[in-house]
Amino acid sequence: MSDRIAQRLDFLRGTEWSEWQQEPIAGDASRRSYVRLTKGDESVILMDAPPDSGEDLAPFIRIAGLLRKKGLCPPRIHTSDQNTGFAVIEDLGPYHFAQAVDHGSDERELYAEATRCIAAYGDARTDGLSEMTPEVGTNLVGEVLEWFINPESQQPLLDALRHVLNDTYQPPALSLRDFHAENLIWRPHLTGTDRVGILDFQDALLAQPHYDLVSLLRDVRRDVSDAVVEELTDGIDQHSFAVTAVQRNLRILGIFHRLVRRDGKAKYAAFMPRVIGHLKCDLAHPELSELRRIILPELDR
Repeated sequence: MSDRIAQRLDFLRGTEWSEWQQEPIAGDASRRSYVRLTKGDESVILMDAPPDSGEDLAPFIRIAGLLRKKGLCPPRIHTSDQNTGFAVIEDLGPYHFAQAVDHGSDERELYAEATRCIAAYGDARTDGLSEMTPEVGTNLVGEVLEWFINPESQQPLLDALRHVLNDTYQPPALSLRDFHAENLIWRPHLTGTDRVGILDFQDALLAQPHYDLVSLLRDVRRDVSDAVVEELTDGIDQHSFAVTAVQRNLRILGIFHRLVRRDGKAKYAAFMPRVIGHLKCDLAHPELSELRRIILPELDR
């Protein structure tokens, strides 16, 4: 038995969940892991965020409380221990958005509800959160330089990206940062924003108002229909949306290359064609000609 499993059992010992069945849940690119605990029809989720791997439960707990005050539906936290990095949280449901659509739910309805959630939390009080300023946004694409972009293109790319981020800067709003289909649980038996369970928000920060809409509609894990994208972006600043999308997907492209090439996580290679497709789509915006000139040859090589 590994030390971490022994710590998990110690954490659960004496709680009502100590004898419940344990079933691991597929995780994400972080070092957090999740286990579904079940007893009959009841279930909760055990979150494991190891502090010695740089994980911290405090931001998750803080942002969960903030979202709940805005009338939204993050998981309730039944018990937690920030020293060990374990928490038992509410199980919001069995199907995330991508699974729900695959099972026949209406994509437009789900994504419209998710967009209403973004509008509901965008103006939340966010004292103490860091801000993705244009300079920070530029620096966040560092991994795509290290793992993907040719050396002679790196500085021109940074200069062009910094310019368009400055050009489209708007007063920031709360961003949950990874607001996409696999972090949203569909709960059709409920009403209003309770129909959308929200996960994976511990990295929240202040960012451009369109950041989470970009995350939702330029999803690297599934294709969102053109009709839904067109409807949900109607009336917004298309230049700002395109710039935000390019910055975000350059960062993701770098992370995925690192995960595949350095960390041996081959599954992320399957997402790269979609990331590149999103980049090409948003680089087509007429005001991104300089970025397009620099980046397209890199994507096509």
